[in-house]
Parts: sequence; C-alpha cells; structure tokens
Amino acid sequence: MSIISERREVLRTLALSMATSAIGFASAGARPAAAAVEPALTPPGATHLEALKKRLAQAPRRRDFKTVPMILNHREQWDDEALTEVLSYKPVPKQVWDNTAIASPWLNFMRTALNTQIWSFKHPDFLTVSVTHGTALLALYDQATWDKYRLTELAGDEFKTNTPIIEKKAASADPADYEDPAGAFSGEDNSIPALMRRGVVFMACHNAIWEQAAALIKTGVNPDKLSHGALAAELTNHLVDGAVLIPGAVGTLPELQQAGFHYAT
Repeated sequence: MSIISERREVLRTLALSMATSAIGFASAGARPAAAAVEPALTPPGATHLEALKKRLAQAPRRRDFKTVPMILNHREQWDDEALTEVLSYKPVPKQVWDNTAIASPWLNFMRTALNTQIWSFKHPDFLTVSVTHGTALLALYDQATWDKYRLTELAGDEFKTNTPIIEKKAASADPADYEDPAGAFSGEDNSIPALMRRGVVFMACHNAIWEQAAALIKTGVNPDKLSHGALAAELTNHLVDGAVLIPGAVGTLPELQQAGFHYAT
C-alpha cells in the first residue's frame, strides 16, 4: 500500500508539473501573439519570403559598439549572419536598390516594384533590398538620435523629424484589398515599417555612418565630445530594429549582383 501511495503521489506531482509548464508556455506565447494582429503584408504563397523574414528576425545584430574603425575588416563588425541570409536567398527575381537621397521617392519606387512583381507578374516571393547610404541612411536612425544630433540639418528642411519610420494610417487597412487606393499597398503607406512587413530588407552602409559622424564633428554637433570612431559607433548602435549593417554600400552591391539581384536606382 505504501508503494502504491508513493506512486500515486509521484504521478500527481508530475501532472501538476505538466500543467504548470503548459500555463508557462501559454503565458510565454501571449506576448508574441499580440504581434500577430498586425496586418500580414506578404501575399499568399510567399512561403520563401516569410521563411527569410523569420530567419532575419533571429539573426544577431550587434549594437553595443564602443568604437569602430574607418574600414571594417572582420565579419563580427557588421551583421554578417543577416547579410549571408539575404545573399543565400534563392527565389528569383530579386532586386537591389541603390538608395542615396532621403528626399527622393525611394520608398515609393520600391513599393510600386513590389506591387508589379507580386500582382502583375505573380511572383509572391519577390525580394527587395535597399542598400542605403547618403542622406537616405538618416532614415534608418531612431528618433532619439535625430533629436540628439540634429539630423534634420543633414536631411533638409523637409524632414523636421524622421518621418519615414512613422507608421501611417493606411497600415491598418484590410490587406486583402490590395487594390484599395488608400490602403496598405498604396502611396498612402510609403513607410519603412510597412515595407519591412512586406519583406523589404534595409541595409545600412558603415561608410556612410563614418562620413556622417565626420560631418557632425566638423559642425560641432557632438555633445558628448566623442572621438570619430566612438561617434560612428553610437550612430551604429541606434539603427532602427531590423536594419542590416553592411561594411559599405557600393562595395556590397557587387556581392548582391553576383548573387542574382537586379540593380535599380
């Protein structure tokens, strides 16, 4: 009887442990599930693109630099895992944009290219990459960095704040209605967050970051009196979530072209 009682107690404890674990898993899944209410902006059938988005979300991004050199010469100095995922993407066609001017219609061009490839030519796994440098790179810093370093002075009077990273009202439109002229795939939703949800990869050029740090030092916009390398590191650490740091835009473009990406500017 003692053995039977002990066995029953072990089984009861095991059952309670399993129930507690189940509750724990449910609680852990509750917060990520909230993100699922966002409109799914990749089209039906985009299985390869969705898989890439998940791998990129899991790929590490180092954002704790204290200083960086002028020329990056070790893979741990940029987002090599994420870049490798993009270079390894097999479905075709795929396109890389050479984006340099924040005031240009660069977001609109990528949006319309996506729409044409997906719905006109029926390529749901079409991948768009923005190799971002020049003033366009300013759009990949968070607003706190814009405020601290008065980046509007580099971006131009049209950009009092970093408007390209602001969600637009059209983002909440029904994604099933891709013909909606005020919807999620229209010109009313030209934003970096919307394009990221569609699978667009925004790459940030280290060389441009280095040059922008130099410009800030030259104009005296350096409140912490940082060295050139330390200021470039701080800018790097404040890239928006999801951005992929690359060692240089014009030097990475040939790598993308060799991997089959069509060049656009």
